Amino acid sequence: MDAHTKRIIKVNTEKFIFHAVVILLGFIMLYPILWMISNSFKTSAEIFGNSSLIPQSLRWDNYVRGWKFNNAITFGTFFKNSLFYTVVATFGAVMSSAIVAYGFARIPFKGRSFWYACMFVTLMLPYQVVMVPQFIIFHRIGWVNTFLPLIVPHFGGVGFFIFLMVQFIRQIPMELDNAAKIDGCNRPMIFSYVVFPLIKPSLITAVIFSFYWRWDDFLGPLLYLNRPRQFTVSLALRMFSDPQSSTDWPAIFSMGTLSLIPVVLVFIIFQKYIVEGMVTTGIKG
Repeated sequence: MDAHTKRIIKVNTEKFIFHAVVILLGFIMLYPILWMISNSFKTSAEIFGNSSLIPQSLRWDNYVRGWKFNNAITFGTFFKNSLFYTVVATFGAVMSSAIVAYGFARIPFKGRSFWYACMFVTLMLPYQVVMVPQFIIFHRIGWVNTFLPLIVPHFGGVGFFIFLMVQFIRQIPMELDNAAKIDGCNRPMIFSYVVFPLIKPSLITAVIFSFYWRWDDFLGPLLYLNRPRQFTVSLALRMFSDPQSSTDWPAIFSMGTLSLIPVVLVFIIFQKYIVEGMVTTGIKG
């Protein structure tokens, strides 16, 4: 066997090992999701008695029973609440963060470095630190049992998104702003027609992260929403579990599977912008 053949065998062996390891790790990461989808088609006895990912029979009635919930309120109500909360809060967080980021990156004002440092510190501040003071404030102004405490704070900007967009805006040449000023544009027009279209990758990245965080949010709705008709999907899934009686596990898994659909669709549609938004490489000629 000559050297060239040995080299080809070595390269193919390395490729085989690499792909085998990647497939194995991918299966390990996807196993919890596959397990949940599989259990959504099983009976309660089969869930705890059969560890196979292939159900013995497809029980579509689990989805029907889960969607009906308690007949008075269907799961469609919870999906509407989650979509409303997620979409409005995401819009407020992304748009306000873009405006604040433009101010930090382009507008010189007194104390800019100090306020930027304060914003940066909020990235390291756990939500549990501000949870109690915020609840007291929102309770005193009568916002409890509404979506306002969950949505309004996001219209003040999100520290992580501001930091991300500031880095992206700084990569945009100032010559574009100066050219727009010569053409008679003021700062709002420069932001709207010059800067905003050029930071689309970072905007979409912020949309993806915000959508995921708000859709999966459990603690926020748990604190501020007490009426079942206002509950989001995350709270509704918790209501399926009843410690005082038998828990309908197939219905939980079926609705949990449906709750993944919006998240998966958002990822599939915008996945190409994730790396592009996180790695700021500047303007390419």
